Amino acid sequence: MTSPSPQKAAALARKLLNWYGQNARELPWRAPPGGSAGIDPYRVWLSEIMLQQTVVATVIPYYEKFTSRWPSVEALANAKPEHVMAAWAGLGYYTRARNLTKCAKEIAGRGGDFPPTEDELIQLPGIGPYTAAAIAAIAFGRQATVVDGNVDRVMVRMFGIEKPIRDAKSEIRGHAEALTPKKRAGDYAQGVMDLGATICTPTSPSCDICPWADDCVAHAKGIEGKLPIKPPRKAKPTRRGAAFWITRGDGAVLLRRRAEKGLLGGMLEVPSSEWRAEEFDAAAHLAQAPVAAEFASVPGLVTHTFTHFHLELSVFDARIDGRKAQGNGHLWHTPDEIEDAGLPTVMKKVVRLVEGP
Repeated sequence: MTSPSPQKAAALARKLLNWYGQNARELPWRAPPGGSAGIDPYRVWLSEIMLQQTVVATVIPYYEKFTSRWPSVEALANAKPEHVMAAWAGLGYYTRARNLTKCAKEIAGRGGDFPPTEDELIQLPGIGPYTAAAIAAIAFGRQATVVDGNVDRVMVRMFGIEKPIRDAKSEIRGHAEALTPKKRAGDYAQGVMDLGATICTPTSPSCDICPWADDCVAHAKGIEGKLPIKPPRKAKPTRRGAAFWITRGDGAVLLRRRAEKGLLGGMLEVPSSEWRAEEFDAAAHLAQAPVAAEFASVPGLVTHTFTHFHLELSVFDARIDGRKAQGNGHLWHTPDEIEDAGLPTVMKKVVRLVEGP
């Protein structure tokens, strides 16, 4: 289906803005509908980075903790990266946290002012097309088209696109751009995302209360529940490794900081072996322990799913004397310090397996 005429697009935008004015979600980083003037770009940027591939309910407490501890981009720029990584622990996709401090330093170097245009914003660390458009529209009122997963789904149903989203990106973008109004672009962007999050949901969309139901091709055909068409899922491979719970006489636990680049880059971890795709060979993995010790197997298995693979970790524990294995990223932490160490979720599972719930 072709995009609507300018007159029809304007009418659809008005319907959505009217709906948003009555139904906008109250979120700590948002201004009320129609009140975006003076909104802090720092808070828009921070919330949008956190919301990438993460649901709102999970983000809210992290956002509130971050803005309480680092209330401005300058404060965040001056934070130690390891403190930011620790505060981020549990949100996942840790490259976002590393880019957060890099971007904050760049903005602070500009005097603390975020650039207002998509072209300038997209040059900053960690800011892609979606985030650049969101900041430009919400913080600066620019006519920028925001397309996230929610918007993808809304556009597919509105225009009856009967093919997988990955095969319809340019078509979806064209429709989304046609509907984006010149005025109140920030409210419109947040409105269409709210529509997808609360009404035009992945399953059982609430078409009876949707402001666009009368104009929706999928609803008219009765196929809204079948769209978007999902391509066959590829099976995720499984990797296996060993985690080493090493303590010394005073109860301190040995942790290790991972390399800056790569999965969980810069995060603290319970030292582990290489995560391999082949069947688990205990002797081969124990050979990668950071210290020579008598290791015992801890009953149970830690399982965790990352974006591209499943992980199984067998856990081994040992007690050593003295301060062996200091250096090379290894650090001793007392039991009380473990909780505040900012371990990623998979490593928190290791702790729970060893220490109990």
